Amino acid sequence: MPKAERGLVIVYTGDGKGKTTAALGLALRAAGYKTKTLMLQFVKGTWKSGELEGAKVLYPNFEIRRMGIGFVTWRPKRPYKEHLEAAQKAWEETKQIVASNRYDIIILDEINNATRFNLIPVHEVVNLIKQKPERLHLVLTGREAAPEVIEAADLVTEMKMIKHPFQKGIWAQKWIDF
Repeated sequence: MPKAERGLVIVYTGDGKGKTTAALGLALRAAGYKTKTLMLQFVKGTWKSGELEGAKVLYPNFEIRRMGIGFVTWRPKRPYKEHLEAAQKAWEETKQIVASNRYDIIILDEINNATRFNLIPVHEVVNLIKQKPERLHLVLTGREAAPEVIEAADLVTEMKMIKHPFQKGIWAQKWIDF
């Protein structure tokens, strides 16, 4: 039987750690094949993170663009309206980037949280999945992926939290969490 080559829709979701890390691992693997990968980060703010520095090493095969303005609900530093405006601007840019067909893989990091916090309508994400270029692999991360997104995906992995250092009062660790 001939191998069908088409872009997959991959979802990493759940309450456990590792959704963005899994997407970064996929990007690292793809960079080894000189694949053009772009990660668009929807919720993450402006703080320094290791993945931003690591992406510089893998450029031009891997690039990260921060499009969000930080946490929406946990210690928000800006009003919801500002998050909504930033997300809508990011979404318009995302649709253009996907339609451009310039990338082999596009990772929509924390897009599930953007829909969960009503920053981007779920039906628009599902429409993007349906309209993406056939060859494009599209990766969506974030907690609580909507059932419609899960239904539209080819591969869904749920990260389940069993134990987390935060439960012991241990904050996020450099190199491990950011």
